[in-house]
Amino acid sequence: MMRIALAEWEDWGRQDAIAAPPGLESSPANFPRVLAYWRAVPEGDAPITRNRARFRAGNPDLWREPAWSAAFISYVMRGAGVDAREFPSSAAHAFYLDGLIADAQRFPATAPFIPYDVGQRAPQVGDLVCADRSRSPLRSWRDRLAEQGRFRPMHCDIVVRIVPGQVEVVGGNIRDAVTLSSFATDAAGLLLPRARGEPTWFAILENRLGRLPPWSSSPNNEGPAS
Repeated sequence: MMRIALAEWEDWGRQDAIAAPPGLESSPANFPRVLAYWRAVPEGDAPITRNRARFRAGNPDLWREPAWSAAFISYVMRGAGVDAREFPSSAAHAFYLDGLIADAQRFPATAPFIPYDVGQRAPQVGDLVCADRSRSPLRSWRDRLAEQGRFRPMHCDIVVRIVPGQVEVVGGNIRDAVTLSSFATDAAGLLLPRARGEPTWFAILENRLGRLPPWSSSPNNEGPAS
């Protein structure tokens, strides 16, 4: 999973969230990359058909809608061998999160992802860090339980590196590319609130892939979802 996420970032030119030039998703060289992301989700047929027609017509307005950040996460999971039972691919972060949360509540001892509030867990490599992009953002993953199945604008990234005072993550459709972003943490490694007007952190998804039976004889059975 980590190798795939970082390889995609490399292929996009090692873009960062500050300096990445706009419009990279519309480059013909990047067309097959975004196409592959959309193939990883069940909602991909319509965006693929629409953008193939634009590509053939020489239309420079490629992949601008709908957003493909959740498709990118789904692509990474599928490429890493994570099946639909462990990660329900979706073109919307809200919907795959619904599946992960439900799984964690029903099977806390064996679920591959366990949700935590931002103040409860310092992100680790492989975790998903998720933010709400709406005007009335969720403050906790538990708030999502009352609206499961309804769309909400969100964004999740994959943690790839932890350094003192920062967590580095890779995500899709940030400045029209697969991009590396850095976010501030406190002395305990907890994510600090983002600037006013930016998406609001509301969940950390602990990644336990490869740490559960049969790979491990002593899974961590504790967690807020139990």
